[in-house]
Amino acid sequence: MTKLQILVTALLAASSSALVTKDGKTGKLPALGFNSWNAFHCDIHEDKFLVAAQKMIDLGLKDAGYEYVNIDDCWSLHERDNKTQRIIPDPERFPEGISGTAKKIHDLGLKLGIYSDAGSLTCAGYPGSLGYEDIDAQTWEEWGVDYLKYDNCNVPDSWKDQYQYNPEYWYGDHENQEGGTPAPAGYDWATSATAERYNRMRDALNRRDQGSSILYSLCNWGQSHVERWANNTGQSWRMWGDIAPQWEGRPVSWAWGFMPILNHGLFHLQYNGFWGHNDLDMLEVGNGNITTEETRSHFGLWAALKSPLLIGTPLDQITPTDVAILKNWEILAFNQDDVYGAPALPYKWGVNPDWTWNQTHPAEYYSGASKRGIHAFILNTLNETVTKAAVFSEIPGLNPKKAYEVSDMWTHKKLGVFKKKYQFKLKAHDTAALLFTEKGGKHPHPEELPLPEVYQKKPKRWVQAQI
Repeated sequence: MTKLQILVTALLAASSSALVTKDGKTGKLPALGFNSWNAFHCDIHEDKFLVAAQKMIDLGLKDAGYEYVNIDDCWSLHERDNKTQRIIPDPERFPEGISGTAKKIHDLGLKLGIYSDAGSLTCAGYPGSLGYEDIDAQTWEEWGVDYLKYDNCNVPDSWKDQYQYNPEYWYGDHENQEGGTPAPAGYDWATSATAERYNRMRDALNRRDQGSSILYSLCNWGQSHVERWANNTGQSWRMWGDIAPQWEGRPVSWAWGFMPILNHGLFHLQYNGFWGHNDLDMLEVGNGNITTEETRSHFGLWAALKSPLLIGTPLDQITPTDVAILKNWEILAFNQDDVYGAPALPYKWGVNPDWTWNQTHPAEYYSGASKRGIHAFILNTLNETVTKAAVFSEIPGLNPKKAYEVSDMWTHKKLGVFKKKYQFKLKAHDTAALLFTEKGGKHPHPEELPLPEVYQKKPKRWVQAQI
């Protein structure tokens, strides 16, 4: 079997072996919604979630497809009920309990998410669910919870993995698992203790039979090669540590800017498809001092790579510019396409040679298909305006001998009909989002797209490591 055949097989297997929820729809597409952590951390109260829910409606975000209102850490008391062993919602933060909040959110036509941890305690020190999976799954179902974010803090020594894989110690062509023992060649991470911890909650959720389908989002920060086994465990899985509202770099030991996360995620896109999604972490749109161009790149590329899109900023303070980015119907339509489940794939790197691992200048050129046509997402990682070109001979599904109508997905304007390439100026840290159709809007290649030619040159070490 050739490298290309192996990669095609992996892309197809991503959706064919996925865990399908009971209702046959929850989790098929990347989740859209709001999460409290990036906005409030532990400073939470029911009122903040009701404000977020109402703002999702008032700002048109609900109509754009955002539906989850997710409570992150710090929602409970520090001790379980000593009789029922159930987690107790903090009565000061949630006076009517989580079930009361869920009802109010549901009455607005939205869904409620909850947070827990596959350890003894959550990251903020509240009760975790390890060893209490059935009790907690039943509790959340009774409360009307629709989404579970399941974190990875405070893992008991008895549940630690025999081997270590932390994605931040993987450097593309080698890894250096500092502080741990790397796995031997051929090790099946689906047999790891980490996989078992997360599968226990999967099984507990599946044993519930009241007809609800809780979207199960694994948050183990990409450890234990979660991308290799999580498609049979949940509907999304974090690929990396926490996100920070900055372009590049690592402001604290557990958080990174956009470029390091993108750089890692693009090497594992074959695991992404219907029912299973690489999670690049929650959105930072509206936070920090990121520019409009950086915001567009962050949102546009997270959407193009079919990551879940969870807003993480106070919606009663967000600017109209940021709302417009979050509501961009063309970007969202690509992310939520129900016919083409595959993410946009890199078709060349740009600043660096193809398949270069680089946390400052990752791949800049991506393409993929939707029901509307063929799309290119072209990033400028440099700190200055540059001239870029979408060259038709490089983009899968386009015929270099044909002319194509090009549209700007950000402005929704038709840019004209072009032959061979479309050339343009692109500001520092911005991303162009382009739609290609034949004249009159006909889809250039309605069949499944071939893989970009760059995948035929993918180094053997990555082909082996990803299967």
